[in-house]
Amino acid sequence: MVGLTLEAVGCQAAYGERCRIESGGREIDAEVVGFDGDRLYLMPTGHVEGIQPNARVLPLEMEERISVSDALLGRVIDGAGRPLDGLPAAYGHTEVSLHGPQVNPLMRAPIDEGIDVGVRAINALFRVGRGQRMGLFAGPGVGKSTLLGMMARYTSADVVVVGLIGERGREVKEFIEHILGEEGRARAVVIAAPADSPPLMRLHGAMLANSIAEYFRDQGKQVLLLMDSLTRYAQAQREIALSTGELPATRGYPPSVFAKLPALVERAGNGPEGGGSITAFYTVLTEGEDSSDPIAEAARAILDGHILLSRELAEGGHFPAIDVESSISRVMPQIVLPSHLASATTLRRLYSKLQQSRDLIAVGAYQKGSDPLLDQALALEPQIMAFLQQPEQQGISVAESEQALQQLLAD
Repeated sequence: MVGLTLEAVGCQAAYGERCRIESGGREIDAEVVGFDGDRLYLMPTGHVEGIQPNARVLPLEMEERISVSDALLGRVIDGAGRPLDGLPAAYGHTEVSLHGPQVNPLMRAPIDEGIDVGVRAINALFRVGRGQRMGLFAGPGVGKSTLLGMMARYTSADVVVVGLIGERGREVKEFIEHILGEEGRARAVVIAAPADSPPLMRLHGAMLANSIAEYFRDQGKQVLLLMDSLTRYAQAQREIALSTGELPATRGYPPSVFAKLPALVERAGNGPEGGGSITAFYTVLTEGEDSSDPIAEAARAILDGHILLSRELAEGGHFPAIDVESSISRVMPQIVLPSHLASATTLRRLYSKLQQSRDLIAVGAYQKGSDPLLDQALALEPQIMAFLQQPEQQGISVAESEQALQQLLAD
């Protein structure tokens, strides 16, 4: 055993298969994550304290499958499907693979209908379509978990699947009890693989969240998948890859990390015509507010848009702290009326003009009448800022958001 990796000899198992390690009366499950000749590299799914040299390794000759059913709604489970809420396990007749089936892209229904996420700024300016994959980019402590909780409570989706991957244990309980609340939890499944879980369990937690979302999608339901965070998933894969000897490539991330990200994200989306959908939000941590972080750049390339949260706005008490200039929904032009798109574009231009002229106005160098667009933006500034803010305890529908947008620009 070196670091996180267990090395076994004398047994035959394929990559991705499970093994059971028997040592000193303990049994620990592990997965084959690599091999070199007759030597297998195993990554445990649990804690490895107490493993002794010459421990017996038994190949189980199968990939891990999890039992799922509608009874999972309202439950909190770990990355292996075991209950964390003190209630009996919710067994079902359906078993799903953690890896999920590969979907033919030509068989997916197009994204031609929006989904209500209950947040006015997103519904009006960055409309999200059913089956869209969005990124939520933010540094720590700017309100991304609170924003996810709002979406879970106020969305029009039938089912919400929440994956809390690599978060602190305290934050898991806080999210479930205070941010998600009873209203959101009733139709939600929460998969929690906190930071003290082994890296393989964190990977499994993210994959299980997708598998459960796929189960409900195949029933024809509209699913909202919220994963916090994609960065922790990438970091877990980095830990595994480096432990098995893979060389780092970009800022310490091995190439396998950038292969795993699209494989995970592509599992979300629409099913066949007339079926269900998975609309997904993945949070991405921008370390030190560095927009050139390799995971953030990779996520931008594979997602259908992104919402950037601004620390400056958050520190000023602006919630949700959405940076209107730097955020975009790539499918919005396909799912809204031209009049709505024109209104959203106008508001973004006004907001951008305000931000670009902030220093000029602050020093008193701007003369009224020099720029008609800036004059209009200054006249509407209080209404624009009020429009972009929303109390955490209030959900605002798509219709209400569009009406508020039209009313703001008509003033």
